[in-house]
Amino acid sequence: MLIGYARVSTQDQHPELQLDALKAVGCEQVFQEKLTGKLADRPELTACLRTVRKGDTLVVWKLDRLGRSLKHLVEIIHDLEQRGVAFRSLTESIDTASAGGKLIFHVFGALAEFEHSLIRERTMAGLAAARARGRKGGRKHKLSADDVRKAAAMLRDPHMTKTEVAEHFKVSRVTLNKALDDAGYPPNPAAMPIPDNSQP
Repeated sequence: MLIGYARVSTQDQHPELQLDALKAVGCEQVFQEKLTGKLADRPELTACLRTVRKGDTLVVWKLDRLGRSLKHLVEIIHDLEQRGVAFRSLTESIDTASAGGKLIFHVFGALAEFEHSLIRERTMAGLAAARARGRKGGRKHKLSADDVRKAAAMLRDPHMTKTEVAEHFKVSRVTLNKALDDAGYPPNPAAMPIPDNSQP
């Protein structure tokens, strides 16, 4: 049984070209979606993939109608293959029921893995370069070293509470406590040494 899947973006309001092509090749059932391809949640595609059974063929007008990316496309086709479902793309003339079609998707799979490796390599190289320039990964501290010194000085005033100091610096009390702890100040404000503001 041939089952079709058609998708148009929210900007493209005319699915007739895809629907006509899918019906022309004999699709007995067509699932139609009107969503951007980048969205992970595509209910009609989910329903389509649940409907196809062993021996069926899933047909699309074009490859980019099915997958959000090359990696996602390969994952879908691999899952269909494991379930005994063939795949056809009309525009690219790909049919995984044939030896040539299977070979193409083995190549696609290798390209997806290559793309993933390149992205990971670039990410690691970027982090290494940032560390070499003295930058560390993760979120920036909300309080600078100078802010922490000022907060410690303010907390030596017995009439000043941590809540008030945190509000002054527009951070939460938890953030203030962590910043003070990271800087080595004791938890008891009265025991805090007077900060040396001569340091840069």
